[in-house]
Order: sequence, then C-alpha cells, then structure tokens
Amino acid sequence: MDDFMTSAEAARLLGVGPTSVKRWSDAGLLACVRTAGKHRRFRREEVERFQRAQGGSSGADAGEVDAWVERLLAGAEPHTIVSALLSERGRLGSWWRTADLLGEVLVELGLRWQRGSISVLQEHLASEQLSRALARCCESIPVRSGAPRALLVSALSDEHTLGLQLAELCLRERNWNVLWAGRSVPEAELEQRIREGGCQLLGLSAAQNLQEREALEDLVRRFGPLCEEHGVALVLGGLGAWPDPAPHLPRFQRVRTFRELSSSLEAVRG
Repeated sequence: MDDFMTSAEAARLLGVGPTSVKRWSDAGLLACVRTAGKHRRFRREEVERFQRAQGGSSGADAGEVDAWVERLLAGAEPHTIVSALLSERGRLGSWWRTADLLGEVLVELGLRWQRGSISVLQEHLASEQLSRALARCCESIPVRSGAPRALLVSALSDEHTLGLQLAELCLRERNWNVLWAGRSVPEAELEQRIREGGCQLLGLSAAQNLQEREALEDLVRRFGPLCEEHGVALVLGGLGAWPDPAPHLPRFQRVRTFRELSSSLEAVRG
C-alpha cells in the first residue's frame, strides 16, 4: 500500500485540511478507494494529478467554506453577499478562483442536507440568495461589443443552475458574451440554434446527482458532431457522469473545475 495515502497524508501534500480532502472525495473530484474498515485511501499519482489541476486555485480550507455556508444560511441580503463575493474576487485575484471556492461551498451545502443537518428549505433559501448575488455580479462585468458568445444550458432534467452562473462569471471575465438558456430546453431547439450560428461555445452542465451515463453519452453523440460541423466548442461541466473526451471530436472538452474552464476558454479562442 506504499502507493496509497491516507486523508491526512493527502491533505499535507495538498496543503489543506483533511476535511477539504474528504469533501473533494465526496464530490467526486478526488478519486479514492475504501479499505475493509471503510477508510479512504488515495493513490499518490491521483493526488499529484489533482494537485497539478488545482495549481493556483482558491486553496480554500474548511474554515473558509464553513464561513460562506453560515453566511448563506443566515439569510444575508443579496447586496451583502455581493460585497462578500467582490471581496473574495479581490483577495483571490480572479473569478475562476472564486468560483472554485464557491463550488466547494455548494458541495458542503449538499452534504449538510444529505446528513440532515439542514432542511430542504434552508438549502433552497441559501442557494437562492447566492443565485441572486451571482446574477448581480455577472451584470456588473462589462463585455466588449463583438465578443464571442457562449450558450449555457443544463443537461437533461438537471434543475441546478448555480454551476452555470459560476461559469458565466468566468466567461464574462474572459470577455465572452453569455446566452443564458438555463434549464429544460428542448434538444431540437438547441440543435437549431447551433445550425443558425451566432455562438462559438455550447456549455452543458450536469450536477453530481445526474449519473445517467447512457443518457449523457447520447447527448454527446448528438451534439458533438453537430458542434464540430459548425465550428462550435462543446464544453461539458459539472460532476455528472459525462463521458471522457473523444479523439474524433477535437472541440469537445470535459471540465471539472472552473480553473479548467478558464484554461479551456483560452484554447477555444486560440
């Protein structure tokens, strides 16, 4: 087991607390195996890969995440949350770092709901508070005329759009216009929009609860070739059971963090 690390050992290597490592594992960001006693063990190469992918990220510790969770659960006014978001943006230096921090906050909210420590109503109210504040932040970021356009959509039956809002922050910071489609968009209408042109990127999001791998693979088979044909980048985000990128679809990218999203935008624009 020399190639395997405990949660504490992985945390030391990553420069965070064990709680962060467990949260990343629960969210599917950092793969682990379980011992007979149900303890987590992490392959060293997987931890090092995760460390490279997270290079320069928010570096959020449990205290930072918990502080944000408590702020949202306390029912702060949207303008107060906007101020806190702008403060985080200033501290961390980019919206993608802020988005990666908030992604961990959303994971923690979900875990608290699963454990029964907060109610469905509390989780919904906290999410709505954050959503309203993110919308205000997005509106405050100017984008030049003629900037490329990204069409953002939740995949299949996914009702979660906070990840898309965080993606919009990253896109606007990179000088992209965002066409916000949100949830429950008929696939035929998306196809028509791609054929008509007017967007350079299609972003599809699937939250962790969407583990319908076959349905998500069908979605990629449907939109992958269509996007290639029309010169549109296909970017798949979220922790749903998306398939891995296919060699015959060079414009198809799978991202798991907002750092990866930001890097992918540079590649799309060349």
